[in-house]
Amino acid sequence: MTIAAVRLNHAVLFVSDLERSLRFWTGAFGMEVVAREPRANAAFLRLPRSGNHHDLGLFGIGTGAPPRARGTVGLYHLAWQVDTIDELEEARLTLAQLGAFTGESSHGATKSVYGIDPDGNEFEVMWMLPREDWGEYEHAAPVDRLDMGAEVARWSGVGTAGRLVAGPADVASGGRA
Repeated sequence: MTIAAVRLNHAVLFVSDLERSLRFWTGAFGMEVVAREPRANAAFLRLPRSGNHHDLGLFGIGTGAPPRARGTVGLYHLAWQVDTIDELEEARLTLAQLGAFTGESSHGATKSVYGIDPDGNEFEVMWMLPREDWGEYEHAAPVDRLDMGAEVARWSGVGTAGRLVAGPADVASGGRA
């Protein structure tokens, strides 16, 4: 018997400075702080279009805590999915403006940009090709150069993530994103 999970629901990070991390994640992703737990020095955040109670938990452990050394055992990165390649291009610009952009790549069926939070936690923002276009990448995940301009020209406006909950912009446009 196996566990019948449908997807990863949320992630939780230990951070050195909770308030600094809240500024980063709310600024970069527009997340809303939905709950705080002062006894644990924790906060829980939700993405604007999420149907989750929370997508990210942050537990502050103190500014004197040493960062986890890159390449050691532990979580490598989180991956946040966007609906369109246009949103991926916007994510790249946002990360660059925040000084948090660390790179980009094409993994065949997915296109990705990478960033890092103030504690050195790496994350990915990714867009997935439509399932019917995976082709040779059905069972492959190369790490190739991303040509964002060419990908935007080919896939602009194609949504693949769907929306669980209409965000404020969706409601204002009558559901037309």
